[in-house]
Amino acid sequence: MLQEAYIQTPLGVAYLTGDEQGISKISILKEGVVSKKIPAQLKEAVTQLQEYFAGKRTDFTFLMNPQGTDFQQKVWRALLEIPFGKTTSYLDLSKKLGDVKAIRAVASANGKNPLWIVVPCHRVVGSDGSLTGYAGGLWRKQWLLEHENPVKQQSLF
Repeated sequence: MLQEAYIQTPLGVAYLTGDEQGISKISILKEGVVSKKIPAQLKEAVTQLQEYFAGKRTDFTFLMNPQGTDFQQKVWRALLEIPFGKTTSYLDLSKKLGDVKAIRAVASANGKNPLWIVVPCHRVVGSDGSLTGYAGGLWRKQWLLEHENPVKQQSLF
């Protein structure tokens, strides 16, 4: 049976749903009521998301069960290979998947990613490095990229 929870994040309220098979959806909402109790099936995902936002986690290890077409699954697996703190372009992702002409299909699958942050679609940018297309809003994409790659102030002394 699918369980759900709402948790507070620095970017808004995140909605999680999943069951014994894994987490099937994590999305960000403009608003929502935070859950008082987290179902057992979702606790590990909630803990790992909290660790991510606290700057203590760079990858996710909980069981995932996103639902999508074979092509979407292939794109989402490729997204999981983008290292923390790095970005890639839609064009490079298309090349990696073996079809440079599939750039629009890759972008579409990226936009349908059901596991916000965990499958890091926010790490995909335009070929010129510009922030393009993000279902959660470009300001959230910018925040996530800065969170994962904070500019280190050089010491003056």
